[in-house]
Amino acid sequence: MTLVSMKEMLQQALAGKYAVGQFNLNNLEFTQAILQAAQQEQAPVILGVSEAYIPYMGGLPCIVGMVKSLIEHYGVTVPVALHLDHGTSYDLCIRAIHAGFTSVMIDASHHTLEHNIEVTRQVTQAAHVLGVSVESELGRITGREDDLVVDEAEGMYAVAEDCVRLVRETGIDCLAPALGSVHGPYRGQPKLGFDRMAEIRTLTGLPLVLHGGSGLPDEEIRQAIACGTAKINVNTDNQIACTAAIRSFLNEHPEAYDPRNYLMPAREAIIASVRAKIQLFGSTGKAGGNA
Repeated sequence: MTLVSMKEMLQQALAGKYAVGQFNLNNLEFTQAILQAAQQEQAPVILGVSEAYIPYMGGLPCIVGMVKSLIEHYGVTVPVALHLDHGTSYDLCIRAIHAGFTSVMIDASHHTLEHNIEVTRQVTQAAHVLGVSVESELGRITGREDDLVVDEAEGMYAVAEDCVRLVRETGIDCLAPALGSVHGPYRGQPKLGFDRMAEIRTLTGLPLVLHGGSGLPDEEIRQAIACGTAKINVNTDNQIACTAAIRSFLNEHPEAYDPRNYLMPAREAIIASVRAKIQLFGSTGKAGGNA
């Protein structure tokens, strides 16, 4: 299976009332685990790479090469999209596309709406020529680096009319509106704006993206999918599962020194975490595009 864009898989998810998971790559073991979990669940999957992890993982061509090699090594047959997560500039998005990424997110949400629209339009025009899908964000999806409580995130809901304008003037394939979710661990009870979510989905006609999918109650995940969310991003839950497995192994085996001894249990923990999310999202068995 060659890498594909996420446009078709998200349209199918929207029609089938399930969501495709984006699981972020943090190293070799995360990449192995996510691909194996998706294959085991026969689910389409999106591999996300955040900007901060690009140099850590050896650069864009290295990431693409690793993903393609592992797909071949494991005989992965499910649809896989390789997605730049929160690309902050036109230049970075173009470099990712040229390196072989099949999807990019341009995140100009911290700029004015006019600037966001202009940059997103430029990225989308270039990406679509090469069959690459584009995600954009509107409003501010906060994170732990901002040290904001969930109540403060609620005050940053995306405006429906702005979302319509962004979609109409850029031609993007999916939209991530800020609706109360946050990156990293939640402080307090999250309160997603489901009414606004359903309104934006109806007005734009696009699959919606939920960032900050870790730590959300299962019922809120299901409700988001019912409101038109077709892509859910998960990273923190997988990181926690990985670290807990390593910590547990080293506590029980303080004499261990071969990295394989603790990284293999960590990889299994990530596989279990990803499979659980795929099942929750309803994308198990959807690798053939079944709606």
